[in-house]
Amino acid sequence: MPKAKSAGRSITEGVIWKQLLAFFFPILLGTFFQQLYNTVDMVIVGRFVGKVALASVGGSSGQTVNLVVGFFTGLSAGAGVIVSQFYGANDAKNLNDSLHTAYAFSLVGGLVFTVLGVWLAPVMLRLMNTPAELMKTSALYLRIYFSSITFVFIYNIGSGILRALGDSKRPLYYLIACCLLNIVLDLVMVAGLRLGVGGVAIATAISQVFSAVLVTRALTRSEDIYRLDLKQIAFQSRILKSQLLIGLPGGIQSVMYSLSNIIIQTAINGFGTDATAAWAAEGKLDSVFWMINGAFGISITTFIGQNYGAGRYDRMKKGTWICLLMHQAFSVLISITLVTFCTPLFGIFTQDADVVRIGASLMRVIAPCYFVFSFIEIFSGALRATGDVMIPMLLTMFGVCLFRILWIFLMVPVRPSLQTIVLNYPISWICTALLFIIYFRSRLKKWGQPAT
Repeated sequence: MPKAKSAGRSITEGVIWKQLLAFFFPILLGTFFQQLYNTVDMVIVGRFVGKVALASVGGSSGQTVNLVVGFFTGLSAGAGVIVSQFYGANDAKNLNDSLHTAYAFSLVGGLVFTVLGVWLAPVMLRLMNTPAELMKTSALYLRIYFSSITFVFIYNIGSGILRALGDSKRPLYYLIACCLLNIVLDLVMVAGLRLGVGGVAIATAISQVFSAVLVTRALTRSEDIYRLDLKQIAFQSRILKSQLLIGLPGGIQSVMYSLSNIIIQTAINGFGTDATAAWAAEGKLDSVFWMINGAFGISITTFIGQNYGAGRYDRMKKGTWICLLMHQAFSVLISITLVTFCTPLFGIFTQDADVVRIGASLMRVIAPCYFVFSFIEIFSGALRATGDVMIPMLLTMFGVCLFRILWIFLMVPVRPSLQTIVLNYPISWICTALLFIIYFRSRLKKWGQPAT
């Protein structure tokens, strides 16, 4: 068995804010390049093909991809929590059992979703009230995407494990390489070969295969106490149960988020192609905040998980509050930037004046309240790292997801407009944040106390 490296455990000691930022920035850059996959797709098809192609890549098809990938990512987050705890406790056997079980799960899950996605793509698009002119190209994009989704799952599980072990740099390097490959392939497929939406999907699929190979190679060549052996990939029932107990609530929570967003997408689709294209572009600009949000979420979950495994409850408490303050500072900065420059930023995606105008109006409703979501992300991430997942899931499901659904069915008919639709975002965030503040403060008092 390889020897442990002390560098991987430095997260359980030292200056907290420096460690959080040192972990945060590689994750942020990695998430940025991950988002660039679809953003570059949209920019290229929007510029070289037109707004129908833009809406096809980023509208209903984008929401469907988010539903499936988000579910698996939330589900597999349990593996990251378990891995970080075993790594913090220096438990090599259980650490490696967790690694191989997680990989087995990604392979089986990928095959299942490949079949379902290719088969049900048109059905999902029709359920979302996708405009008729977008159906053919949206279905093509989804079917090609789902044909390679196993590699998406492998990359997500592999990079998640590396981050849970404290290695946030290599996933970044791999994403940079794959994103550059995706850009080159996009230009070749769309601008060169004129393959349109299908060319963009093929380019993305090839890049995802490459990223899965890179992260798997890194895990098989580890010199730390963990190492992936492809011949040993199998389910360990005890480990799988632990991973699912923590991950399943996150997966369900992600599905509820996505379903509520799909309902919103369906409502927006009813306003026509311009609205669909504007919402797709808004989602890409909006993703700047979600990149920061996700990076802080992964950082606090990893930090809390390793310190929880090492019994460092003092650092857990300090780290949570420090991470919350940093998240809010970044959120305010992003809000100011997007609100101030929203019109020229939308111009990156399309020159259609109506699409730009609609998108800018939506951004001005959502962006000012980004900072509120920091309470939800940081507190739920910290709680998840300790195995406390059920109540945070319920708070999110009812405070955000159910609220959004009720809003669409009750409020939008009273005042049917795009602004009314998206107003549910800031209102649901405020309500859920208040619930998380109350619950987290009650749980914080019990950190470090013996179980009763």
